[in-house]
Amino acid sequence: MTIRHARRTDHTGIAEINTLAFGKPDEAALIQRLRDDGDVMFELVAEVDGVLEGHILFSRLWADNGRFYAALAPMAVRPALQTRGIGSALVRSSLDNAREFGAHGVLVLGHTGYYPKFGFLAETAANVRSPYSGSPAFMALEIDPGAFAEPVMVAYPNAFAG
Repeated sequence: MTIRHARRTDHTGIAEINTLAFGKPDEAALIQRLRDDGDVMFELVAEVDGVLEGHILFSRLWADNGRFYAALAPMAVRPALQTRGIGSALVRSSLDNAREFGAHGVLVLGHTGYYPKFGFLAETAANVRSPYSGSPAFMALEIDPGAFAEPVMVAYPNAFAG
């Protein structure tokens, strides 16, 4: 398996993976809106034997404390290959990339049985005000110690409202 930054030529395959993984085109449409609005921080893909099998996207969040945060959404793996470690490899690689991009912390609205194994916790997001606050699926991971220690309000890109 190879994990690399997505290229424009990957966009069709990325849309297919997300549509198959989520069973509907909503996440593929979200990805395109984020791209169109210039809100993508980075995208990674996983290739197995030269075929795109997974995708993860990070977008910028706006915070009232002036610090830089990122949103992980969406992450998808082709259904036939789920539970084989592709998603985990994408999350781990993407967190390294988020550090390199200067994010202080990462937020995710995701599966409560999956993301905690990477350190995402709802408790860490307790001081974060956002449209998703209070949901057990709204979790945070500090990249810099104390990134979520003080109250912070974050705004998601407009694409998430669509």
